[in-house]
Amino acid sequence: MRLVAIAILQYQDKFLMQLRDDIPTIVHPGVWTMFGGHLEAGENPDLGICRELQEEIGYIPKQISFFRSYLGDQVQRYVFYGVLDVGLDQLELNEGWDMDFLSAAEIAGGSHYSQRALQERPLAPSHQQIMLDFLSSSESRINML
Repeated sequence: MRLVAIAILQYQDKFLMQLRDDIPTIVHPGVWTMFGGHLEAGENPDLGICRELQEEIGYIPKQISFFRSYLGDQVQRYVFYGVLDVGLDQLELNEGWDMDFLSAAEIAGGSHYSQRALQERPLAPSHQQIMLDFLSSSESRINML
């Protein structure tokens, strides 16, 4: 079983997502996902998500909270959420093909145009479902105020 920590990162009324590299041998190639990744052996998910965000975008939100855990056949996902107080220009894309802020409508629609890929790319279905769960949750309503 793989253990991963991923983050729902909100900026104003949009959400930061990563367009994964289009390499067939990686998980979710060429699709939009949340930032995060595998936990190291014995690593606490709270610390793992902070490490992953520092590695991938060079930024950790001032506060990051646990949302839910999702258990799949081969993966356990620990999902966190936080509010970004910086724009794309202050983030470093250290992993992935592109990053952008997606609206709730784009998340519901399941795709977003990438300026780097120069094409519309789908969201990974599992990540889209997690985002939809968040958008319908009380945590989302609190953050939208």
